[in-house]
Amino acid sequence: MQKKIKKLSELRKEALAGGGEERIRQQHEKGKLSARERIELLCDEGSFEEIDMFVRHRCRDFGLEKQSFAGDGVVTGFGKIEGRSVAVFSQDFTVFGGSLSETNAEKICKIMDMAMKIGVPVIGLNDSGGARIQEGVNSLGGYADIFLRNTLASGVIPQISVVLGPCAGGAVYSPAITDFIFMVKNTSYMFVTGPNVVKTVTHEDVSFEELGGAETHSSRSGVAHFAFDNEVETLLNVRKLMSYIPLNWRDRVKDLKSSPDSLKPVPELDKIVPDNSNKPYDMKEVIKLLVDEGDFMEVQATFAENIICGFCRINGISVGVIANQPMVLAGVLDINASTKAARFVRFCDSFSIPLLVLEDVPGFLPGTDQEWNGIIKHGAKLLFAFCEATVPKVTVITRKAYGGAYDVMNSKHIRGDFNFAWPSAEIAVMGPKGAVEIIFRKEIMSSENPEEMLAKKTTEYTEKFANPFVAAERGYIDDVISPSETRIRLAKAFALLKTKVDKNPRKKHSNIPL
Repeated sequence: MQKKIKKLSELRKEALAGGGEERIRQQHEKGKLSARERIELLCDEGSFEEIDMFVRHRCRDFGLEKQSFAGDGVVTGFGKIEGRSVAVFSQDFTVFGGSLSETNAEKICKIMDMAMKIGVPVIGLNDSGGARIQEGVNSLGGYADIFLRNTLASGVIPQISVVLGPCAGGAVYSPAITDFIFMVKNTSYMFVTGPNVVKTVTHEDVSFEELGGAETHSSRSGVAHFAFDNEVETLLNVRKLMSYIPLNWRDRVKDLKSSPDSLKPVPELDKIVPDNSNKPYDMKEVIKLLVDEGDFMEVQATFAENIICGFCRINGISVGVIANQPMVLAGVLDINASTKAARFVRFCDSFSIPLLVLEDVPGFLPGTDQEWNGIIKHGAKLLFAFCEATVPKVTVITRKAYGGAYDVMNSKHIRGDFNFAWPSAEIAVMGPKGAVEIIFRKEIMSSENPEEMLAKKTTEYTEKFANPFVAAERGYIDDVISPSETRIRLAKAFALLKTKVDKNPRKKHSNIPL
């Protein structure tokens, strides 16, 4: 027995070494951690239990029969984050460049299957050169096996992809299906075809970073949800994200002990909206004053900045926030903002995370660029997402709520549970000036002083319609509240809605306008 135990110890030692000290050193020189170091940072200390440590590839072509590593380039297993179980796979770039083989894929699929059975999130730490070319179709089949599981797991368990190195070709589609993608600036990248292929086909000269780096995907394409300066910061923020989301669709995020401040007025909110309705203000300041400890984890912070999405706690309850940002494009809804917010709403609804909507929206962005690129279809995604969502939904209209955008941003008409408005709210088909120019066009044009008449009619229209009380009279607004009491009302609303039950008609699945 001692001889067998010794052999086991030697095999474990080999597996733990990955591609060897020299390759690990090269990884460190690039500012990157090893596959196992990443897991140690991500999971609670000593909680990770590895499986399939001794798996090796089966390829006997192109000289690979002479190269074999225990684990075959990916570390898989189960650990804990703040005491809650998660499934983790971590690709090891020191072994065959982290390339995906048949057995490598089988290891990943095994923990994904188990995660579905036991109802825990899957976190993938991606650092791979792509498919293992020597294995041909076996490697490609492995990717497809993973894609299928990503799709079937969607909405059942949270899936988080952390891109910590290269992620190219077919490898990018697994992260693209998952719920959130984290990237590291200057060391990670994603693209379907690399710079060399791009140059050959389109004659464009482009760097790896410009084509598919963290800055590109977090601010231009919207593919990445988070981008941080280094791996340590990235992995710590994965842990933070986990604190806001449940283990599976049946689970609920544990409420934290609420602060006494949650039920106190916030006088600063009474001064935040300018008297001039055309003057911007920072909606992030509103969020900071409403949420517990001012702590807000923004998602896609540098993409479609005219809408804000992210997670917070209100009176200890985990909440997803969608807010128009008057500081960027006046908070208007455009294609990118609509798709960004729709995806976020659907994630929160999938995992029973309540939604808070802070609304100051002048409408949808006009112009040929938006129309020709399908603003109608993309705007409908956000409308569809809010209509379909059955989680607790609370809206606060801080200022403008114009046109179809009023309907889309979780209005009472699409099953908003509590809809509040500040006294500064303007709820109308369009802005007062535009409305007056249409309604009183003839009267203004025939007037001796058109400008004076326009100003007069605009003032009359504003007093009559650009306020929350017409909507409140019809019950479309549940209450007009002072800004300073908003945090108190939100805390009470979300506490009351904990037992909410709402259902959609029975069907195979919906057909969202993609």
